[in-house]
Amino acid sequence: MADGVRVVSRAVVASAVVALAVAAARARGLHIERELLVAAGRALLQLGAVALVVTAVFDQLGLSALFLLVMLAAASASAAGRWGNVARARARALAAIGAGAGTVLAVVFASGAFELQPRFLIPLAGIVIGGSMTATALAGRRLGEEVGDHVGTIEARLALGISARQALAPHISRAAVTALIPAIDQTKNVGLVTLPGAFVGMLLGGASPIEAAQVQLTVLFLLLGAESIAAIVATHLVANALIAPGERIELETQPPL
Repeated sequence: MADGVRVVSRAVVASAVVALAVAAARARGLHIERELLVAAGRALLQLGAVALVVTAVFDQLGLSALFLLVMLAAASASAAGRWGNVARARARALAAIGAGAGTVLAVVFASGAFELQPRFLIPLAGIVIGGSMTATALAGRRLGEEVGDHVGTIEARLALGISARQALAPHISRAAVTALIPAIDQTKNVGLVTLPGAFVGMLLGGASPIEAAQVQLTVLFLLLGAESIAAIVATHLVANALIAPGERIELETQPPL
């Protein structure tokens, strides 16, 4: 009974916090109240559905792999949506996210750091796919903004006979670095400014602080590696989409600001 009351209490408090955020947004005239409510509603429904699905596939490695494919598809669609009208955006986003998450997961499970079982595969894959999705979305969008902000400079370099790839090179680098700032800052400031989810979750679950710290460090390093790979691949794939035949930059395909 006490556990049930506690669950209801947490739900009420969490809902009140969302309501407070909506009220603050309305008071400031941000016009994002609907997005906040939709985000909260989707999180509730999606996590509930995921909990049921994970319960069903937790003992089946094949079903777990299928579940991860669904996650990849959803992540690529979300990231591509931030790129605007980049050609074949979903396929390019899928390649970037897959490169980041796939590389890291292959190393982790091939090395034996974790057993290849659903109870390890699903949470680790979910974390690195999510991180790779964010880095991919930010990297591709930022590159589009870089191109839009420096059209004159890029065209001047092209007029001097520099290849399109060389003309875009500094903007590709800046876009990748910008996309990785959240991951770098999170890693640098862990324990000082933030206590990440894995650490807090394990503490709430009864694990010792040392054990929680070990798992959290592993997760942070996996995220840093996956996001770095995803951002680098994403910027190069978006750059390929911006380069038209004849060493021209097809500005019409850049993401909207």
